Amino acid sequence: MALATTNRFAGILTGMTSTFVVQSSSIITVMVVGFVSSGMLNLTQAINVIVGSNIGTTATAWIIAYVPDVRLLALGVVAVGSLCYFFVRREFWHHFGLTLLGLGFVFMGLYWIKEGVEPLKNNDAVLEAFKSLDAKSFFGLLKCTVVSLVFTALVQSSAATTAIAMTLASQGLITFEAAAATVFGMNIGTTVTAWMAAFNSTAEAKRAAMAHTLFNVVGVVILLPLFLPVVIPLARAAFPDCATNIPAPMAAVHTFFNVATTLVFLPFVGTFARMVERLVPAKSRQTPKLTVLDPRVKRSPAIALDQVSREISFMASSDVDLLGRLRKILAGQGDSDDEAHIVKREDILDKVQQEISAFIGTVMTGRLSFAEAERARSLLRLADEFESVSDVAPAILKTLRRMHDKGLEMSDVSVSAVLAVHDRVAAFADSVSTALKAEGSAILSADFAPIAAESAAIRQFIRQTRQHQLSRLDGADDGAPMRVLIELDVLSAYEHIRGCYENIAETLSGGKKPAA
Repeated sequence: MALATTNRFAGILTGMTSTFVVQSSSIITVMVVGFVSSGMLNLTQAINVIVGSNIGTTATAWIIAYVPDVRLLALGVVAVGSLCYFFVRREFWHHFGLTLLGLGFVFMGLYWIKEGVEPLKNNDAVLEAFKSLDAKSFFGLLKCTVVSLVFTALVQSSAATTAIAMTLASQGLITFEAAAATVFGMNIGTTVTAWMAAFNSTAEAKRAAMAHTLFNVVGVVILLPLFLPVVIPLARAAFPDCATNIPAPMAAVHTFFNVATTLVFLPFVGTFARMVERLVPAKSRQTPKLTVLDPRVKRSPAIALDQVSREISFMASSDVDLLGRLRKILAGQGDSDDEAHIVKREDILDKVQQEISAFIGTVMTGRLSFAEAERARSLLRLADEFESVSDVAPAILKTLRRMHDKGLEMSDVSVSAVLAVHDRVAAFADSVSTALKAEGSAILSADFAPIAAESAAIRQFIRQTRQHQLSRLDGADDGAPMRVLIELDVLSAYEHIRGCYENIAETLSGGKKPAA
């Protein structure tokens, strides 16, 4: 999604296309809120997609206006979707069929709305109620706007409001002006879905919902005074038979509203985003907490796993930082702040790993594709390995403290030997972490052999260093045996770190072993 929103035009086109495919701007808005909450999109990118979805949702009105029989269209789409979903084994066609089934049921819902409204034209009470909706005055225009706003907020579907308004106008229950005026209210009412998705979520998600609402409210404020003197005359000029042929001119009014609002906002998207950020400030947090693992997106495994991926990238960066601080301490350049940071960050990463495990466990109880299930297992293993690395850093720190408490200090030769091991292991860790971030922690197809060869070379180097340290126990060196044994514990800890990063690299490569 981030690649499809690299600039404002790409983001708008993405919103238009995706909304046209799923025939629901509400679904796209909920997805955008999830993407913003997970950090996959920034607010400016989200606004561009939301703007595009507002244009894309007008496709529903055009379909109703020009498709001869929506029921036949719905049945045809459902039939093709059923064939792909139930009778084709390939996973791509399985999901494609499920998409077509959903789209077909949307069209079927539009047909049922049209048929359900049909009997209303014979009900006297209903006729009297609808006669009061007259948009030929500014007050009547406001009344139509409020009614459509409330109705759309209740049903959470601007498509349903559009279909009902078109049907009522076609049956003579309301005027063309009243039907067209519902466009203003439905565009505001449909933003309720975004607020429901952002409820009790991150500040970023609430900003996306606020941007959606403000965008449509400002559009209504700008265009509402122009409705009677400008919009309606233009519609009558373009569609002379609009009094009897309602769907096409109403679809045109709906499209005009959203396109015009987009053109007004397009040059000011960045400024608009900054204004929204000031209106919805981020809450300060006193203690580190996970902010991107949103349990409400567990029904969308792709988004959920991307959220986990970002947390694992955080773990990778934290472990590299821990190794850097540990080197300062080994070299005698560290201080108490470095030691406190290592201990505190290890506790944080323990909690991160626990939350990731619980989150992935929840996600895996749902329906996942084979690729998603494999990725979930891989991410779970990555979290476990990075947490293991974070455990080793404070363990080395405790070992060094134990040596200090016994009144022992490493010799210059031992410090040089341990630092040489540290540098090899840290460089290996940094290269693996960089590869993980570059690929977004996806399962790689790269050859594992070069990584395994480097890991084996480091393992051999650690063994040689251990042998050299062991040789000092024969009394040839004046080092105390206890000191040498503690130094061996440090080297064993680095061997464990090396093994963790080899496991991480193997996981990223899809578990591919080097050829014999």
